[in-house]
Amino acid sequence: MSKNIVVQPAYFAPIAQYAAIIQSASTTFELHDHFTKQTYRTRCYIYAANGKLLLNVPVTKSKEAKTITPNIEINYAEDWQKLHLRSLQSAYSSSPFFEYYEHDLITIFEKKYKYLADLHMACHHFVMDALQEKTEITTTKEYLINSTKIDLRDWITLKKELGIKFDRYIQVFDDKHGFLPNLSIIDLIFMEGPNAITYLEKLNLSNDIS
Repeated sequence: MSKNIVVQPAYFAPIAQYAAIIQSASTTFELHDHFTKQTYRTRCYIYAANGKLLLNVPVTKSKEAKTITPNIEINYAEDWQKLHLRSLQSAYSSSPFFEYYEHDLITIFEKKYKYLADLHMACHHFVMDALQEKTEITTTKEYLINSTKIDLRDWITLKKELGIKFDRYIQVFDDKHGFLPNLSIIDLIFMEGPNAITYLEKLNLSNDIS
Protein backbone atom coordinates (compact mmCIF):
# COMPACT_ATOMS: atom_id res chain seq x y z
CA MET A 1 0.00 0.00 0.00
CA SER A 2 2.96 2.34 -0.42
CA LYS A 3 2.07 3.21 -4.02
CA ASN A 4 0.81 6.68 -4.92
CA ILE A 5 -0.89 6.87 -8.29
CA VAL A 6 -2.33 9.48 -10.64
CA VAL A 7 -5.23 8.52 -12.93
CA GLN A 8 -7.83 10.15 -15.11
CA PRO A 9 -11.39 10.16 -13.72
CA ALA A 10 -13.85 8.35 -15.96
CA TYR A 11 -17.48 7.45 -16.53
CA PHE A 12 -17.86 4.35 -14.32
CA ALA A 13 -14.21 3.47 -14.95
CA PRO A 14 -13.04 -0.05 -15.86
CA ILE A 15 -12.26 -2.67 -13.22
CA ALA A 16 -8.49 -2.30 -13.70
CA GLN A 17 -8.53 1.35 -12.69
CA TYR A 18 -10.40 0.64 -9.47
CA ALA A 19 -8.08 -2.26 -8.67
CA ALA A 20 -5.19 0.22 -8.94
CA ILE A 21 -7.01 2.71 -6.71
CA ILE A 22 -7.82 0.11 -4.07
CA GLN A 23 -4.29 -1.29 -4.09
CA SER A 24 -2.67 2.14 -3.70
CA ALA A 25 -1.95 4.25 -0.65
CA SER A 26 -3.23 7.40 -2.35
CA THR A 27 -4.82 8.40 -5.63
CA THR A 28 -4.78 11.71 -7.46
CA PHE A 29 -7.27 12.54 -10.20
CA GLU A 30 -5.75 14.48 -13.09
CA LEU A 31 -8.15 17.35 -13.79
CA HIS A 32 -6.02 19.53 -16.02
CA ASP A 33 -5.47 17.37 -19.09
CA HIS A 34 -6.74 18.33 -22.52
CA PHE A 35 -9.93 16.52 -23.43
CA THR A 36 -9.59 13.94 -26.21
CA LYS A 37 -12.08 11.56 -27.77
CA GLN A 38 -12.05 7.76 -27.73
CA THR A 39 -11.43 7.42 -23.99
CA TYR A 40 -13.24 6.18 -20.91
CA ARG A 41 -13.93 9.78 -19.92
CA THR A 42 -17.24 9.53 -21.75
CA ARG A 43 -17.60 5.77 -22.24
CA CYS A 44 -18.10 2.59 -20.31
CA TYR A 45 -18.78 -0.98 -21.34
CA ILE A 46 -21.33 -3.24 -19.68
CA TYR A 47 -22.50 -6.82 -20.24
CA ALA A 48 -25.86 -6.83 -22.04
CA ALA A 49 -27.96 -9.65 -23.48
CA ASN A 50 -26.19 -9.39 -26.85
CA GLY A 51 -22.71 -9.10 -25.35
CA LYS A 52 -20.48 -6.10 -24.73
CA LEU A 53 -22.45 -2.85 -24.86
CA LEU A 54 -21.06 0.67 -25.07
CA LEU A 55 -22.67 3.49 -23.10
CA ASN A 56 -21.52 6.90 -24.29
CA VAL A 57 -22.03 10.30 -22.67
CA PRO A 58 -22.44 13.00 -25.34
CA VAL A 59 -20.57 16.24 -24.78
CA THR A 60 -20.89 19.70 -26.29
CA LYS A 61 -18.26 20.44 -28.90
CA SER A 62 -15.93 23.17 -27.74
CA LYS A 63 -14.94 26.08 -29.97
CA GLU A 64 -11.44 25.95 -28.57
CA ALA A 65 -8.82 23.72 -30.16
CA LYS A 66 -7.82 22.36 -26.76
CA THR A 67 -10.10 22.29 -23.75
CA ILE A 68 -9.24 20.97 -20.32
CA THR A 69 -11.56 18.21 -19.21
CA PRO A 70 -13.23 20.13 -16.32
CA ASN A 71 -14.53 22.67 -18.85
CA ILE A 72 -16.22 20.04 -21.01
CA GLU A 73 -20.01 20.34 -20.82
CA ILE A 74 -22.43 17.44 -21.15
CA ASN A 75 -24.91 17.57 -24.03
CA TYR A 76 -28.56 16.82 -23.21
CA ALA A 77 -30.01 17.22 -26.71
CA GLU A 78 -30.93 13.55 -26.49
CA ASP A 79 -32.09 11.81 -23.33
CA TRP A 80 -28.98 9.67 -22.92
CA GLN A 81 -29.60 9.37 -19.18
CA LYS A 82 -32.84 7.48 -19.70
CA LEU A 83 -31.17 5.26 -22.30
CA HIS A 84 -28.23 4.44 -20.01
CA LEU A 85 -30.43 3.73 -17.01
CA ARG A 86 -32.73 1.49 -19.01
CA SER A 87 -29.74 -0.33 -20.48
CA LEU A 88 -28.33 -0.94 -17.01
CA GLN A 89 -31.67 -2.09 -15.64
CA SER A 90 -32.18 -4.42 -18.60
CA ALA A 91 -28.68 -5.85 -18.33
CA TYR A 92 -28.45 -6.27 -14.57
CA SER A 93 -31.96 -6.54 -13.12
CA SER A 94 -31.39 -10.28 -12.65
CA SER A 95 -27.89 -9.86 -11.16
CA PRO A 96 -27.48 -10.78 -7.48
CA PHE A 97 -26.86 -7.28 -6.11
CA PHE A 98 -28.36 -4.76 -8.55
CA GLU A 99 -31.41 -4.07 -6.38
CA TYR A 100 -29.18 -2.98 -3.50
CA TYR A 101 -27.59 -0.22 -5.56
CA GLU A 102 -30.39 0.74 -7.95
CA HIS A 103 -31.74 3.64 -5.90
CA ASP A 104 -28.36 5.38 -5.69
CA LEU A 105 -27.78 4.68 -9.38
CA ILE A 106 -31.09 6.27 -10.33
CA THR A 107 -30.13 9.36 -8.33
CA ILE A 108 -27.12 9.90 -10.61
CA PHE A 109 -29.25 9.70 -13.75
CA GLU A 110 -31.92 12.01 -12.38
CA LYS A 111 -29.51 14.92 -12.02
CA LYS A 112 -28.36 16.94 -15.00
CA TYR A 113 -24.69 17.66 -14.36
CA LYS A 114 -23.45 20.60 -16.38
CA TYR A 115 -19.84 19.48 -16.52
CA LEU A 116 -18.41 16.07 -17.32
CA ALA A 117 -16.05 16.34 -14.35
CA ASP A 118 -19.01 16.58 -11.97
CA LEU A 119 -20.51 13.40 -13.45
CA HIS A 120 -17.15 11.69 -13.01
CA MET A 121 -17.09 12.52 -9.32
CA ALA A 122 -20.68 11.38 -8.81
CA CYS A 123 -19.85 8.05 -10.44
CA HIS A 124 -16.71 7.71 -8.34
CA HIS A 125 -18.55 8.38 -5.08
CA PHE A 126 -21.19 5.81 -6.06
CA VAL A 127 -18.50 3.21 -6.66
CA MET A 128 -16.61 3.91 -3.45
CA ASP A 129 -19.81 3.79 -1.41
CA ALA A 130 -20.72 0.46 -3.03
CA LEU A 131 -17.25 -0.87 -2.21
CA GLN A 132 -17.54 0.56 1.31
CA GLU A 133 -14.18 2.26 0.83
CA LYS A 134 -13.31 5.58 2.44
CA THR A 135 -10.11 6.29 0.51
CA GLU A 136 -9.85 10.01 -0.18
CA ILE A 137 -9.05 11.25 -3.66
CA THR A 138 -6.98 14.37 -4.24
CA THR A 139 -7.17 16.37 -7.45
CA THR A 140 -4.51 18.23 -9.40
CA LYS A 141 -4.28 22.02 -9.31
CA GLU A 142 -2.37 22.04 -12.62
CA TYR A 143 -1.24 19.41 -15.09
CA LEU A 144 1.32 17.08 -13.51
CA ILE A 145 4.51 16.95 -15.57
CA ASN A 146 7.25 15.72 -13.27
CA SER A 147 5.57 13.65 -10.63
CA THR A 148 6.85 11.03 -8.19
CA LYS A 149 3.49 9.26 -8.41
CA ILE A 150 2.97 6.16 -10.54
CA ASP A 151 1.47 7.57 -13.73
CA LEU A 152 -1.56 5.59 -14.93
CA ARG A 153 -3.17 8.42 -16.85
CA ASP A 154 -2.90 6.58 -20.17
CA TRP A 155 -5.15 3.81 -18.82
CA ILE A 156 -8.01 6.11 -19.86
CA THR A 157 -7.31 5.27 -23.52
CA LEU A 158 -9.66 2.68 -24.99
CA LYS A 159 -6.94 0.90 -26.95
CA LYS A 160 -4.41 0.76 -24.12
CA GLU A 161 -3.15 -2.81 -23.62
CA LEU A 162 -2.73 -3.36 -19.88
CA GLY A 163 -1.24 -6.84 -19.87
CA ILE A 164 -3.45 -7.91 -16.96
CA LYS A 165 -4.90 -11.41 -16.58
CA PHE A 166 -8.35 -10.87 -15.14
CA ASP A 167 -9.71 -13.53 -12.83
CA ARG A 168 -13.08 -14.87 -13.88
CA TYR A 169 -16.22 -14.12 -11.93
CA ILE A 170 -19.79 -15.05 -12.80
CA GLN A 171 -21.41 -12.61 -15.22
CA VAL A 172 -25.09 -12.36 -16.13
CA PHE A 173 -24.79 -13.57 -19.72
CA ASP A 174 -21.53 -15.52 -19.62
CA ASP A 175 -23.39 -18.71 -20.58
CA LYS A 176 -24.07 -17.04 -23.95
CA HIS A 177 -20.97 -14.98 -24.65
CA GLY A 178 -18.33 -16.17 -22.20
CA PHE A 179 -16.31 -14.08 -19.76
CA LEU A 180 -15.76 -10.43 -20.71
CA PRO A 181 -12.80 -8.94 -18.81
CA ASN A 182 -12.29 -5.38 -17.58
CA LEU A 183 -15.79 -4.09 -18.11
CA SER A 184 -17.05 -1.12 -16.13
CA ILE A 185 -16.58 -1.48 -12.38
CA ILE A 186 -20.37 -1.59 -12.02
CA ASP A 187 -20.45 -5.00 -13.73
CA LEU A 188 -18.28 -6.38 -10.91
CA ILE A 189 -20.28 -4.58 -8.22
CA PHE A 190 -23.66 -5.79 -9.45
CA MET A 191 -22.39 -9.37 -9.71
CA GLU A 192 -20.19 -9.64 -6.64
CA GLY A 193 -21.59 -7.06 -4.23
CA PRO A 194 -19.50 -6.89 -1.02
CA ASN A 195 -17.03 -9.40 -2.50
CA ALA A 196 -16.07 -6.93 -5.24
CA ILE A 197 -13.51 -5.32 -2.96
CA THR A 198 -11.75 -8.66 -2.42
CA TYR A 199 -11.57 -9.20 -6.18
CA LEU A 200 -9.96 -5.77 -6.63
CA GLU A 201 -7.49 -6.32 -3.81
CA LYS A 202 -6.33 -9.65 -5.24
CA LEU A 203 -6.16 -8.70 -8.92
CA ASN A 204 -2.58 -9.04 -10.14
CA LEU A 205 -1.88 -5.78 -11.95
CA SER A 206 0.74 -5.24 -14.62
CA ASN A 207 4.21 -3.78 -14.14
CA ASP A 208 2.69 -0.33 -14.59
CA ILE A 209 1.95 -0.31 -10.89
CA SER A 210 4.73 -2.51 -9.54
